[in-house]
Amino acid sequence: MIEGLSKLWLSTGLANFDIPHLIMILVGSLLLYLAIVKKYEPLLLLPIGFGAILSNIPVAGISAQGGILYYIYKVGIDTGVFPLVIFMGVGAMTDFGALIANPWTLILGAAAQFGIFATLIGAIALNAFPEINWSLQDASAIAIIGGADGPTAIFLASRLSPELLGAIAVAAYSYMALVPIIQPPIMKLLTTDAERKIKMTQLRHVTQKEKIIFPLLVMTLCILLLPSAAPLIGMLCFGNLMKESGVVNRLSDTTQNSLINITTIFLGLGVGSKLSAEKFLNWETIGILLLGAIAFSIGTASGVLMAKLMSKLSGGKINPLIGAAGVSAVPMAARVVNKVGLEANPHNYLLMHAMGPNVAGVIGSAVAAGVLLALVG
Repeated sequence: MIEGLSKLWLSTGLANFDIPHLIMILVGSLLLYLAIVKKYEPLLLLPIGFGAILSNIPVAGISAQGGILYYIYKVGIDTGVFPLVIFMGVGAMTDFGALIANPWTLILGAAAQFGIFATLIGAIALNAFPEINWSLQDASAIAIIGGADGPTAIFLASRLSPELLGAIAVAAYSYMALVPIIQPPIMKLLTTDAERKIKMTQLRHVTQKEKIIFPLLVMTLCILLLPSAAPLIGMLCFGNLMKESGVVNRLSDTTQNSLINITTIFLGLGVGSKLSAEKFLNWETIGILLLGAIAFSIGTASGVLMAKLMSKLSGGKINPLIGAAGVSAVPMAARVVNKVGLEANPHNYLLMHAMGPNVAGVIGSAVAAGVLLALVG
């Protein structure tokens, strides 16, 4: 009888809980709070947070081999399938018209990726601390956080540094969620009041033919110049072509709604499964979170400074604020640009102008991931 009760007690969560498990459950609860109360990236922070709680329930083994979260991760994230399906959905939901109307905004999308390569150097430099031992592959996976593109960060981490995927994904989506908080101070620090008030001319009309040709042209350039980026760029272009062709509306609607929503649920739970106490509670995770903040800040600043230069060269026709949208947090970064512009000038609507560098940033982060894969993959 006593032996039976002892076995029963040892099978309970109370008997097996320890401080690390409790800390990670609190981390998961914090992500739920940010998603539900603060509404920061709820579509992903909510399943990631709940997945983190599930994976830290002692004895249950939900994220261990044989558990549902283990197989979700193996099937969709370890293979890279979920991030690619998300990219297809992003392509189907994205209007590249603003970029086509102002192709020079590609430069702003490229400039904002500077944070990725600056952070790569910073990640390697942190190896000076004895608690941290990152390979070039680890540093490359961490650096992609600077692109503010969650699916790209997950895809690259799953290829280069699977053991760091949980911390990288949480950092990427956390900083994407904090775009309205992080970006405005940087934007205001690097621009004058007069620059923020600059009104830009209305964008020209973009035809359907141009919108159909664009994804085909981008895919062709990818095939010729950077095949390693083809998985991300290819799915993005395929999703966009379905939308713009106008002949497969059922497929486009499914991709934009049901498919991307289902994949988002499993992607979030799969990422949450990597937030176990033994993998997350270490100095490397703290380093990743710090580098993520630096990467995102550098990317924002680089975009704004490039836009300032372009504004000078154009005789003051470009509002430097739109450079901040060069990070690929679509469409949140463009909305933040519009909000800061309206604060300076109530008649200054920059949303569509900011969408150009914003969608260019999506392409830029995918290209940066392809470059890193080609160099160190």
